[in-house]
Amino acid sequence: MNPLRIHTTSLTTGITRTLEFEKKGLCTHAVNTGTKCGHGCSYCSTGALLRMHPSFKAAQESPFGSGFAIVDPTTPERVARDAHRLRQRGPIQLCTTVDAWAPEAQRFQLGRRCLEAILAEPDWTVRILTKNAAVANDFDLIGKHTDRVLVGLSLTAAPDKSAVIKAVEPNASTISERMAAMKEAHRLGLRTYAMFCPLLPGIADSKEAIAELVEFAEECDVEEVFVESVNARGPGLRRTQEALAAGGFPHEAAAVGAIRHQQAWSHYVRNLVANIQEALRRAGALDTLRFLLYPSRLTAADAEWIQGHSEGVKWLGKEGGQAPAVT
Repeated sequence: MNPLRIHTTSLTTGITRTLEFEKKGLCTHAVNTGTKCGHGCSYCSTGALLRMHPSFKAAQESPFGSGFAIVDPTTPERVARDAHRLRQRGPIQLCTTVDAWAPEAQRFQLGRRCLEAILAEPDWTVRILTKNAAVANDFDLIGKHTDRVLVGLSLTAAPDKSAVIKAVEPNASTISERMAAMKEAHRLGLRTYAMFCPLLPGIADSKEAIAELVEFAEECDVEEVFVESVNARGPGLRRTQEALAAGGFPHEAAAVGAIRHQQAWSHYVRNLVANIQEALRRAGALDTLRFLLYPSRLTAADAEWIQGHSEGVKWLGKEGGQAPAVT
């Protein structure tokens, strides 16, 4: 793991409503354990979302910087408070902007402690999303609440691209480690879902790569398959291109650089929709697809094509779950 500067902060929230993730069909509530995740993914959009948060100024760090994390060790106490007092209950995603099993969160056992706080109260369910195989250390706790917890480890490529992925996700578990954790969850009878996000161009968007990921997901008996293109918001694409070039992957860097232009990004998304639909259709599991799509940067032609092939597509943003009008 690369060296990591860990800063602590004091947040005010525990469990919060999240209308955006409710539109995505992921959860109604969210828990986040900090404002900057130590996995250091180059494409992460959290910096753009939280750039004005005072924790960055206090830490004297740029929200778009790297090599650091900002975490609140007291998060489980606030989660326990909210889990008890809130009456409108539902599925909680742990987490939506950071990772409760990232290195800095592991230091304070935040993933397990937050789970304990939530599951101590009735009527809450939890969707875990992490890029860290350390979540397997908490399968004993999850196994006591199998009807209330969904386990997902974000997979961003097939195993043969592990070296490439390490360049853009330097402190996350390897793809093979994440897959091993998913297999173990399935072996133990835990509920699982797949999260393929983001599937980067030139790395994980080909028919072959997607078919391999889908085959693995079916082996784990996943309940849903969530897919998303890389977020073009903020400096993520540029930083990813630079990280790939610095890591010795010029072809992959060029593929990411190409979609910094709208037309190429739009065509990449259209192909991604087509390839995941084809793979899941062949597996007889197209009904499990949840392709999360913000269409604002699509060209009219690609938007129209996707509207005509919209199985599993969840239109987000101003469209509010509906396909945008094509003019």
